[in-house]
Amino acid sequence: MPAVSVIIPTLLGGQLLEDCLRALDRQNYRDFEVLIVNNGRTSVQPEAEAFGFPVRVLLPGANIGFGAAVNLAVRSSSAAVIVTLNDDTEPDAGWLGALVQELLADPRTGMCASKVRFFDTEKLDSAGMLVCLDGSSKQRGGSMAGKLFDEPGDVLLPSGCAAAYRRTLLDEIGLFDEDFFLYCEDTDLGLRARWAGWRCRYVPGASVRHHYSRSAQPYSPLKARFVERNRMWVAIKNFPVALLPAVAFVAVARYIWQAVAVNRKAGAAGKFIESGESLSGALRIVIQAHGETVAQLPVLLQKRAAIFRARKLRSGEFIGLLRRHRISAKDLAFA
Repeated sequence: MPAVSVIIPTLLGGQLLEDCLRALDRQNYRDFEVLIVNNGRTSVQPEAEAFGFPVRVLLPGANIGFGAAVNLAVRSSSAAVIVTLNDDTEPDAGWLGALVQELLADPRTGMCASKVRFFDTEKLDSAGMLVCLDGSSKQRGGSMAGKLFDEPGDVLLPSGCAAAYRRTLLDEIGLFDEDFFLYCEDTDLGLRARWAGWRCRYVPGASVRHHYSRSAQPYSPLKARFVERNRMWVAIKNFPVALLPAVAFVAVARYIWQAVAVNRKAGAAGKFIESGESLSGALRIVIQAHGETVAQLPVLLQKRAAIFRARKLRSGEFIGLLRRHRISAKDLAFA
């Protein structure tokens, strides 16, 4: 079996996926397979003989979401390294080798984050992830010049857009939480891994170009609902008791700053309104997200209890991690 399984969930297939596979075929590191999980209705049948690596297509039969798609592929693989990759990316030739080399350099490293650039620009999409104290997460270095992030180092957790994980980490803490369906499941997994004592390294040599949100519209009501709901799920599951009272206060601060951002036509909230959505629609999304969270609370608390029973860090150590890799409510609103 190959040492690495590269897992690509796809909804639309098409040219973007084809370009992603062509980029994978240019990798210097060759000991890998590709598992495509087709969440959509469009047929995805890449010609295996056209590529210099094994390709398998898994058919869940419905759109089961990002986390469940990755989990399905992980369970059908025995590779020691699991790599997640969006179908609208094109990795540079040295991408996979750099991730594997960094991951295996230190047995304490359980996750690696890629240098993800926006397509046809040197500006960054992601150099790892930051977390706000309301449970929201945001790309580290987003929209900044890529040359500012050319040094490797420890980061909080990787973006699932292009991330590498040790199988032993996944065996220890479990796979992606499938209840999230879409968005923030990589944040949840990364925080669970940090509770378990694993490190995450940022690997600037593992560079990927990304067509941002081509499969899901960047400012759609669906995305807004999942992001708002799932950030609360991240906090409930993973934040120490001492931080939980701050979640609501920081969320209110973010809402206020987002209102300012809308007025200035800035940030994701401003672009959400500019895309044709209304403030009343945004309020409905927030109410719906809170309602779903209340309904799911017993399950979330059970999952939280399991995480805290198995944790290897003290709460103070975990809080220190969040503070070192934190984004403020204001910066999040204007990002």
